[in-house]
Amino acid sequence: MKICLNSFNMNKHQQRKETPIYSGVLMYFPDAIAEVARCSFIANEQHNPGTKMHWDRSKSGDELDALTRHLMEAGTIDDDGIRHSTKVAWRALANLQKEIESGENSLDSKQ
Repeated sequence: MKICLNSFNMNKHQQRKETPIYSGVLMYFPDAIAEVARCSFIANEQHNPGTKMHWDRSKSGDELDALTRHLMEAGTIDDDGIRHSTKVAWRALANLQKEIESGENSLDSKQ
């Protein structure tokens, strides 16, 4: 896991301390994170039935278009029982993950 921070004058310990995954994300949004995890499970069963949970990126390449389609129906439930807003969050996380991995607009890449 690469921590995407402006790391000027920060050591690894400082970077970890300033990336509070538990207290800064999980504790802020426990219900939302649980829903995104449930969305991942249901999507895995739909697209890769019977396989170990994994993100099949070959079936997931249009994050921003899909995010926008779900955003247009925010506040409602999709046919599979998942909130469209949950799918917006999943797609936003997928897009962010890909940006970070590619170094696209990364603070670290500007150093």
